[in-house]
Amino acid sequence: MSQHIAIVEDEPAIRDNYADAFRRQGYRVSVYEDRRSALDAFASRLPDLVVIDIMLGEEPEGGFELCRQLRARSDTLPIVFLTARDSDLDAVSGLRLGADDYLTKDISLEHLTARVAALFRRQEALRQPVEDELLERGPLRINIDRLSANWSGQDLGLTLTEFWMVHALARYPGHVKSRQQLMDAANAVLDDATITSHIKRIRRKFVAVDPNFDAIRTIYGVGYRWQSESAEDTGQ
Repeated sequence: MSQHIAIVEDEPAIRDNYADAFRRQGYRVSVYEDRRSALDAFASRLPDLVVIDIMLGEEPEGGFELCRQLRARSDTLPIVFLTARDSDLDAVSGLRLGADDYLTKDISLEHLTARVAALFRRQEALRQPVEDELLERGPLRINIDRLSANWSGQDLGLTLTEFWMVHALARYPGHVKSRQQLMDAANAVLDDATITSHIKRIRRKFVAVDPNFDAIRTIYGVGYRWQSESAEDTGQ
């Protein structure tokens, strides 16, 4: 049976556009216009992935509340915010509530479906006890197959965009990565300010588990680099 995606979006034209794009990829799709109708439908069974707007009908932040309620029911359900609200505060709020990714509506349908496919790939990898491809840099341990990363054994809770940015930096310690290279690594179309915001959120997640974290360095006017503490980490 094909994977089931639920879209919670109050604008009919936008909702139908996303639904058609996912159906063309072979997914089963259900659509809902508000938080209550979605919750009623999910009462007996959760979908395999949920795409949520923040503003839902008369609830300016109904999507945030829906994310909170869904995460309380499942730690593993993939939740993606897809919204016109592009402020850093909104993105941080959504991710802190447990969303797996936060995307803005200017993202292309191609990138959106690719991001969803990556989330499903991560879910499938988590179910299979296989030997995973790992990248280790000191306390950093990146599981490429499972699209996860931890620092000193503590999961960092990175979104997909954040994961691929960290991977791009840590893969070649000491090498400076431009904003364009980080954007390419994340398979996303982002402006410089958004990339800067992502880097800030990434740093905060590392600092939350290690207050002394300082491995991601800003090279002003150029980009960012992963600063290894030893030659062993760089492979030299």
